[in-house]
Amino acid sequence: MGQRREPGPVSGIYAALLTPRKAGSTEADAAALLDYLDLPANTGVDGLVLFGSTGEFVHFDVPERTRAATLAIRRSRVPVLVNVSHSTMTGAIALADGAIRIGAAGLLLMPPYFYRYSDEDIFSFYLYLASYVDGEAPLYLYNLPAFTNPLSYNLIERLLQVPGIAGIKDSSGDGRLLERLAALRRTRDFRWMAGNERLYSCARTAGADGSISGVAAAVPELLVALQRSAPDPALCVRLTELLDWVEQFTAVVAVRELAIVRKWIRPEPGTPFSPETQGRLALFRNWLTDWLPAVLSECRPFMPDSKERR
Repeated sequence: MGQRREPGPVSGIYAALLTPRKAGSTEADAAALLDYLDLPANTGVDGLVLFGSTGEFVHFDVPERTRAATLAIRRSRVPVLVNVSHSTMTGAIALADGAIRIGAAGLLLMPPYFYRYSDEDIFSFYLYLASYVDGEAPLYLYNLPAFTNPLSYNLIERLLQVPGIAGIKDSSGDGRLLERLAALRRTRDFRWMAGNERLYSCARTAGADGSISGVAAAVPELLVALQRSAPDPALCVRLTELLDWVEQFTAVVAVRELAIVRKWIRPEPGTPFSPETQGRLALFRNWLTDWLPAVLSECRPFMPDSKERR
């Protein structure tokens, strides 16, 4: 399997993995996850993320998330971040305990989700967990306002002063917030990972350390090539072409479909789709017939020369 890379400060491309599920069950398919995580690792990504939004963490309970993460981290030869977000502090603490115990390179934490909280309540939530973790693993803010409470700039600025909070994954897609994070980086040291692929090039130019990418769960070659190529304008167009499709579907549907087309994960029953959505998915699969081989060919010069690649 090769030498496991020791974790350092988060940077580069981290693939936010999908979570294969057992058919007819709410359990993660750990065996399938172990086979799958080798595939993006072989493309040269700098790390992996487990149970993020692309990994549909809300479908799995705390013991199941910890069990699957334990097996995956033992298998992975690249650093692994674990999303420990939960709707309760008790759940987040249990997930953080498990992730630290098994050697996660860092913890991602959203604000508590579903119910709405004030900035002061969210600050207290992060402060409590940061104090509990007490520097045993770096803690990263996870800003995804589409699915949970937003992190305002003023709140982010305060939280980045809390000991133990090492940086932020910003998936807001907010260009103004990107500009303010870039300005803050000029006066303060923290890790900044772009989570919205539409703004990847802008974030990188503005000084972001890299990207935690859901798209990289299914076509990591494209994000790795962009990271290593300045980024190349033609590859930026390729990413835009894919995002135009991804955004036609709910959440991770298109990314999961792309991974299925690549035979990286198996099809599995999920939320039933309308005839209209099924029709668009068929068009998407047909579009991938030409797009995917072309993109992989264009990315090949930027891939690591490894016999382990499949």
